[in-house]
Amino acid sequence: MLVTGSQGKLGRAVTARLQADGHEVHGVDAVAAAPDFGYTRLELTDYGQVADAMFGVQDRYHGIDAVVHLGAIPAPGQATDVATFHNNMLATFNVFQSARRAGITRIVYASSETVLGLPFETPPPYIPVDEEYAARPESNYSLVKHLEETMAIELCRWDPALSIIALRFSNVMYPEEYAGFPEFDADPALRRWNLWGYIDARDGAQAVVRALAYDTPGFDRFIIANADTVMSRSSPELAADQFPGVPITKDLGEHETLLSIDKARAVLGFEPEYSWRDAR
Repeated sequence: MLVTGSQGKLGRAVTARLQADGHEVHGVDAVAAAPDFGYTRLELTDYGQVADAMFGVQDRYHGIDAVVHLGAIPAPGQATDVATFHNNMLATFNVFQSARRAGITRIVYASSETVLGLPFETPPPYIPVDEEYAARPESNYSLVKHLEETMAIELCRWDPALSIIALRFSNVMYPEEYAGFPEFDADPALRRWNLWGYIDARDGAQAVVRALAYDTPGFDRFIIANADTVMSRSSPELAADQFPGVPITKDLGEHETLLSIDKARAVLGFEPEYSWRDAR
């Protein structure tokens, strides 16, 4: 199995989980590293390198059966708008196209919560947000994520055997970051931008594992977030305070995520195992 962006924040957790589950994992990334699993330095914007990697790397591995694509400039503002667009769009096209050319039919990749309308300066159509309303990209980064999903839809239409799963990850967090969460309580507006959501990196890795096991032809998308918010304040109170007038479509639990994971639960069997509240 090939994992792009294997040295990234989510990539490290995903490769560790896949390896622990007994998968043969080979990571590729633009940064130099020496991890304890197979690793090759690779530029995702170079189609020749990406295509070559799909067939194997001498003295490393020979062919793969699935791709987990996580490699990207991971957020808006980390590079110029044009650099973010060029890098991320080309990298994802290269991965999708080269996988198809190599006869690989199972791809799981990182989309983003940003396609839901982050930072919600325009309020969402309803709360909790879900996968049912049309994408609302509000940045160049988010625009690419929307275009990647659109590309995946068409590639799966062209090739009925192809399976591409887009996981719309929330803000990835590691346990050592949880100590800072109580600071958010002072001002709920600090995390209003993503409806106070997050995803523990280990639960993100779980979602990837479950998406790989789903292996159903066609395209699908899933929001991946933890079951709770980053706040001590209740979810109904947060919604009423920061998004007055936005319809609430279900009875919300005290700290229930406002990034709906109902679809991921029902279809993939995803169930978050970790919470920042347990780390205190």
